[in-house]
Amino acid sequence: MKKVVITGMGIVSPVGTGIEHAWKNVLAGKSGVKKIDSFEVSDLASQIAGVPQVGTEPGMFNPDTVVEPREQRKLDKSIIYGIVAADEAIKDAGLDDYEGDKERIGVSVGSGIGGLNTIYDNCIELHTGGPRRVSPFFIPKGIINMTAGNISIRYGFKGPNISVVTACATGAHSIGEAARLIQHGDADIMICGGAEAAVGRIGLAGFSAMRALSTRNDEPEKASRPWDKNRDGFIMAEGAGILVLEEYEHAIKRGAKIYAEVAGYGLSGDAYHITAPAEGGEGGLCAMKAAIKDAGLTPNDVDYINAHGTSTGLGDIGELMAVKTLFDGMPVSMSSTKSVTGHLLGAAGAVEAIFSTLAIRDGIVPPTINLDDPEDAVGDFDLVPHVAKQRKVDVVISNSFGFGGTNASLVLKKI
Repeated sequence: MKKVVITGMGIVSPVGTGIEHAWKNVLAGKSGVKKIDSFEVSDLASQIAGVPQVGTEPGMFNPDTVVEPREQRKLDKSIIYGIVAADEAIKDAGLDDYEGDKERIGVSVGSGIGGLNTIYDNCIELHTGGPRRVSPFFIPKGIINMTAGNISIRYGFKGPNISVVTACATGAHSIGEAARLIQHGDADIMICGGAEAAVGRIGLAGFSAMRALSTRNDEPEKASRPWDKNRDGFIMAEGAGILVLEEYEHAIKRGAKIYAEVAGYGLSGDAYHITAPAEGGEGGLCAMKAAIKDAGLTPNDVDYINAHGTSTGLGDIGELMAVKTLFDGMPVSMSSTKSVTGHLLGAAGAVEAIFSTLAIRDGIVPPTINLDDPEDAVGDFDLVPHVAKQRKVDVVISNSFGFGGTNASLVLKKI
């Protein structure tokens, strides 16, 4: 089987645009969760979110440098996020002036919800003004595969073009499926990841109706608190994470920088409930076992787990139980970077795969912030509370689980 490596990365996130800016803030435990001021929230239960900060300063989201303002009007915000993150990843991989066969470069970028706000806005226009008020760009702005489509068109990549839709596991599944396409010889390079822009009145109202979101509106930076007894739900967030995966020999031949190997990929279904995880985290456990087996490793080889860790009661404990079952007594560290970023839904798995890769590069694991009063079930398990931790990081598992009981685990390995 062909070896697959990561040769480029790009990110748009609540803690920064650009991988070095975002990583610096994650390691510092600097929360990107803020009170929403871009639309009316006074009648919503949850009034906080993690949204990329717009501006021209380094680390801020400035789409005008990548996408013409006139073109932006034709694109959902999730697509713009994806294009900006892809632009960074492609340049990082040295592919911006690539003269090789572009039929061997594909795109695998998905979204959990896609153009939710585009759909909402056009529904309002239809209801208040009739059919003539609906934008001619409504459909191509709203459908989920258009982030992959626009990246392909923009850069001329004519290889496999797919979009995974698996709720909050989308980003991880997109990476895993891209790796398999390379392993099976369908492409030499894949641009992959997830993009999401669902922070809006309809998204917040929907998740609030499920009582899934935190209502710690007066303390937004303390609201995302995985495994803490005082957590009260997750924080919606948006952005994009894009990785460039490449067949190892192809990367070596063109002298590419190599971050890490995508060594294993596991996926499973809970077959249990539409939103709640299976008791004891059985589905996540199956995905992790499959990923480790696919990598040809054992649990003893794993140094760090980037948890799904959303800050919900059932989800946090289920994942913890699964990890404790698999890594019984082993010196593994686990943290949730969602404590800093909030939950980027379909983009989360890709953003967290980037953080996992950087943990390997730098030999440091990011913290779980706001872990002031851990659940009793945590015991002495290392959840890296409050402060980043220097340690050996040769093998990482990155977990992503989604509604419908869909689970994905990636094993990333030092080269």
